[in-house]
Amino acid sequence: MKLDILAIGAHPDDVELGCGGTIAKEVANGKKVGIIDLTRGELGTRGTAKTRDDEATNAAKILGVSVRENLGFADGFFVNDKEHQLAVIKMIRKYKPEIVICNAIEDRHIDHGKGSKLVSDACFLSGLVKIETTLEGTLQNRWRPKQVYHYIQWKSLDPDLAVDVSGFLDKKMESVLAYKTQFYDANSKEPETPISSKNFTDSIIYRSRDLGRLVGVEHAEGFTVERYVAVDSLFDLK
Repeated sequence: MKLDILAIGAHPDDVELGCGGTIAKEVANGKKVGIIDLTRGELGTRGTAKTRDDEATNAAKILGVSVRENLGFADGFFVNDKEHQLAVIKMIRKYKPEIVICNAIEDRHIDHGKGSKLVSDACFLSGLVKIETTLEGTLQNRWRPKQVYHYIQWKSLDPDLAVDVSGFLDKKMESVLAYKTQFYDANSKEPETPISSKNFTDSIIYRSRDLGRLVGVEHAEGFTVERYVAVDSLFDLK
């Protein structure tokens, strides 16, 4: 299956939080989108790896993505080395995305910055013909995405571009809140975490509104880029 967009996150829920609105919009526009989770989030204070698996499956259905896989890397302890790069390269070559979207370049959680660099490096290496990988016994062809974008997570990084997600925030929030063990629940007896407060859930909405305000739309999601974004005409820009 060839994908238009492959969104990758260190943990289940990273993609939904970072670019759920963008994914929902592109799926509605007929694009084929997939999600890869690097870990099962097994070190999370709330919930378990199994509950995260189930929640990720439900969130994927809500967003309407074509495929979701989990690479099973060690939460908190995966590194950017050859073994992990090759595992990601196999996914890039398997799905041949035009665009890869991945973790924030720096963030509060150490896995986010690590995941960002790991995926970025794998996207480059995936285009090298002398790196051979096989999948189910078949030699894979090299593939390099045309663009790599990084969503914004806990830290309020300055975006290089903003995507208008007006009309898709409800779908994003539905996918986020599919992770029932992770986010605000007034009746939960689980320990409090930085993302389990009502303030955090509200911040997803007011961040999208504020960025939307700055670019003249109702809601927006911000991304940073690795190289300049080119357009055919100044009139392509809103």
